[in-house]
Amino acid sequence: MMGCGELILELRMRLNRLPPGATFKLIARDPGVAEDLPAWCRMTGHRLQVVAPPEFLIERRTP
Repeated sequence: MMGCGELILELRMRLNRLPPGATFKLIARDPGVAEDLPAWCRMTGHRLQVVAPPEFLIERRTP
C-alpha cells in the first residue's frame, strides 16, 4: 500500500501518459487521499470528476 505522497507521484506519471481529456479511475484507500487529491487536482489543472472513496475519477487537463 502506498502512502499519499507516493500515490501522487505515481498518479502524475500515469496521467502524463494519457491524452488530454482522458479519464483515469483511481482506487485509493489511504485516508488522506480524500483531502489531498482535490487540492492536487486544483494545483495541477486536472479535473476531479467523482469523489466516492475509495474510488476517484480524474480527467486529465487539456493544454
